[in-house]
Formats: sequence, structure tokens, C-alpha cells
Amino acid sequence: MLFKTYSIYTTRTMHLLHRKSLINPAFNLDTKPISSLKVVWRRDPQLDHAIERDKPYKICSKVVKEVLNEPGQVIPLRYLENRRERLRLNIRISTFLNRNPALFDVYQDRIKPKSEPVRFVRVSHRLRNFLEEEKRIVLENEGWIVSKLCKLLMMAKDKVLSVDKLVHVKREFGFPNDFLVNLVPNYPNYFRLIGPPEEGKSFLELVEWNPEFAKSIIEQRAEDEFRLTGIRVRPNFYYKLPPGFFLRKEMREWIRDWLELDYISPYVDVSHLDQASQEMEKRTVGVFHELLSLSLFKRIPVPILGKFSDEYRFSNAFSSVFTRHSGIFYMSLKGGIKTAMLREAYKDSELIQRDPLLEIKDKFVQLLEEGWQERQEQLRLQREEVKKNRVMMALGDGDTDGQESSREFDGQEVK
Repeated sequence: MLFKTYSIYTTRTMHLLHRKSLINPAFNLDTKPISSLKVVWRRDPQLDHAIERDKPYKICSKVVKEVLNEPGQVIPLRYLENRRERLRLNIRISTFLNRNPALFDVYQDRIKPKSEPVRFVRVSHRLRNFLEEEKRIVLENEGWIVSKLCKLLMMAKDKVLSVDKLVHVKREFGFPNDFLVNLVPNYPNYFRLIGPPEEGKSFLELVEWNPEFAKSIIEQRAEDEFRLTGIRVRPNFYYKLPPGFFLRKEMREWIRDWLELDYISPYVDVSHLDQASQEMEKRTVGVFHELLSLSLFKRIPVPILGKFSDEYRFSNAFSSVFTRHSGIFYMSLKGGIKTAMLREAYKDSELIQRDPLLEIKDKFVQLLEEGWQERQEQLRLQREEVKKNRVMMALGDGDTDGQESSREFDGQEVK
């Protein structure tokens, strides 16, 4: 049976499920370990395309950050060439620069006073203008960034996270590069840095619990619907499978049963719950849903999520959640990296739930496209010039042939 969509507002009651489990023990899913519930992974081309489409942007962003991190924001071209493998750039740096003319300027300079001049790469004037725009957007959304950071800490079991791990996920959540230096100290009522950062053993601790931040996207959605319709709905997950996706009958029954369980906020204490219980599964899915909702692109590589297993109480086999709940998540294998994606955030391959910080990406893509258009125009002019030269050469050869024929004819006439 094709199982396309399941509404979270089911009329099936727990009482009926309990009676069914008594009649047929196969449906008494409390006795079945969650890890035994298997769902075959199925590719979603539309969501894979969303990742593939952002690839040029991400590559360009990596190279820009590499140059910006250099002293004086300049670097010899050959040094940058040596870092291609680390940057996962499959073309030469000189080719990359030609294809993206809006990003950098190339100039000659000496590495040492008496050395031979070599080519250097520096940030272009247009890229500097973009960086100023980025600062403006970050400043306008500082409150949203602070709330995100608080939420990450509030979901952690001890309200503390490693600074190294936070730095590692800053791009996923849109935190500015200097958030630990120029943002965190401005909010001592929320954050406290513990330990020396230079030793790599520092932590960020939550100082004050803000009840407004302790409200998940799902809970907020239920409240918004109540305000709009006057109908109070139970907070729960949207569950929709893509066309052509099959679930075994037993799995469909388990999903329906599981969706009937009360929603468990990712911000409540769950230390009393059994790690293997359905309630803990509900809470784990809630945490992943919240993390992906807070991320810029509503997707995060699974290895990055795994770094927070201890802080967020994930089991060792946590990644199976993304396939077991395929109506909520999708796990892409694009690029050889497992990436967890939030289905409800996308329509086909388009992101419909846009983070306000995505304006930075939009401005950067606009800058790239301006450079690409200029390059196309230059290539068009070059092709026209080559074509013109060929025509001129052909005409020149034709005139020469004509003059030689005329001389031969004149000679014959003389005879």
C-alpha cells in the first residue's frame, strides 16, 4: 500500500490502539525495541538537487574565508594553490579566479624584500562592499542570533557547550566569525565563557533562562494556529512522505501510535526518561527538528550533529532516526556526506522557510552572478574579435589572390 501522507491530527485514540494490541500482540509496539524498526532509505532527487545547487556558493565562500583569515587578507597565489585539496577545490586557483572575477584582485609583490615578485591574491573592492553589507545584516539580526545561541545552550543537558564545537557549527547557524569576541561579551546576562579559549578547553555557559526562548518551532506553530483560527491544536510534527515511498504495514502502525504520544519539548529536562523508550524517541526527534529549524538551510551534516551526542543525549545509533522518520526528515548522501534535512522546510528543491540571515547568502550570490555575467560578456567579446579577425584575414587573402590573378592575366594580354 502506498503511504503518501499522514495527518498529525488523527482521530485514532490510544484506547483503540491498546485494544488492538491486546487482540494482536504483533501490534503491541511497546515490546518491540525501536532499533528493530527498519525503513529502507530512498533517494529524494528534489532535496538532493537543493544541496547540489548550493555547491558553487559554498566553494566560493570557503575560498573567501581562507583569504580573509590571512594576515592583511592577502596571500601568495601559489600558497593558496597548495590548499586546494583542503578546500575541496577540483580546479586550479588561477582557473577559479578567472571564473569568479568579482571576488579577488591579482597583483605582483615580493614575499621577501629581495625575492622575485610573485602573484598575490587580495580581496576585491566589490567583495569589501559585500563584507560591509554582511556586517549590517548581522547587526540587524543580532537579537535572532543571540536567541539561537541561547536555544542551543538551553537544549544541552548541562546548559553548557564546548566553544570548539560552537565554532565548528557557526556556519550552519549563521553565527558571525567573531561571535565569541564581539557578541558574547555584550550579553553577560545570557552567556559566560569558562576556561581559556587559547587552550581549546573553553566552554560557553548559559547564565539566564529566558522562557520566551524555551519555546520550540512546533510549539510556536501550534500557538500561531490557535491565534488565527481559535482552535487549539496539539503540538506535533508534520508527517508527509514523498510520492512513491512505501512503508510496511507494521511501520505505518508504529508511526501512527508514536505520533499519538504527547509532544516533548527539546527544552525540558528528560534525565528521567529511558534512552530506549518511545518517549525519548519523541524527544530526540524534537531536538533534531529544532536544530534543523534553527539552521540556515534547514539541513546539517550528520557528522556535525554527532559531535553533540553527549550534550543532547543522542544514542550511538542516532542517525537511524532520519530514515525511521522519513516523513519528517530526509538523509541525503549527496557528495559522499550524510546530510539531515527537514522535509517541511522545502517545496520540491526550494527552501520555503527562510532564515533572515539568508540575506547574506543572497547578497553573496548576487556578487558572484555579477562576476559571472561580466566574464560571459568578456568571452563573448573575445569570440567576436576572433571571428572578426578571421574574416579580415580571409578578405585579405582574397584580395591578394585577386591581385596575383590580375597580374597573370595582364601578362598574358601583353603577350
